[in-house]
Amino acid sequence: MFQDPQQAFIKLPTPEELRARPAGPKPSSYNFGFPSGMGRLLAAHERIGRAMQGAFYEIMFAPGALTRAEREMLAAVASAAQDCEY
Repeated sequence: MFQDPQQAFIKLPTPEELRARPAGPKPSSYNFGFPSGMGRLLAAHERIGRAMQGAFYEIMFAPGALTRAEREMLAAVASAAQDCEY
């Protein structure tokens, strides 16, 4: 268990470092709130971050049996079950 929960064990890029990066593809209507913690984590490891964002977009936006509202509800319930703020 971490002694200091405020100290990240992964070096996250600062907001200034993120702003200094070249602009990538235009973000979709949903973004991770750069420079939020999640956005900074995805940016810290670009290859993994791109793959995670791709999976997220497939889960939340690809055609399927569930509506967008149902998908959001499931994400909120899963986050709550893990004591994660959604």
